[in-house]
Amino acid sequence: MHKPVEAARLFAALADPTRLALLVILRSGPPRSIARLSANSGMTRQAVTKHLRILEDAALVLVARTGRETHYSYRPGALDTARTALDAIAGNWTAIAPSTEG
Repeated sequence: MHKPVEAARLFAALADPTRLALLVILRSGPPRSIARLSANSGMTRQAVTKHLRILEDAALVLVARTGRETHYSYRPGALDTARTALDAIAGNWTAIAPSTEG
């Protein structure tokens, strides 16, 4: 399993509904700028930027700077890390769960 700190950062990033919505948007299309992501979200650019930084720190998005703009995109395979961590946790739970047999 990945280091617990890395897994915790990943799951914390995924635990927020706003960040999940941003991730879905980024996964479903081309890279987008902060201005474009904030345009119809009802959030300020600063709020969107804060959420995107958390997604970046959790290695869920890619960042490309073009001139004065920063574009964000979904990192292919980013959720594979979450799957791996969950599989490891599930294995650990199976090993320590009390037996239901009689």
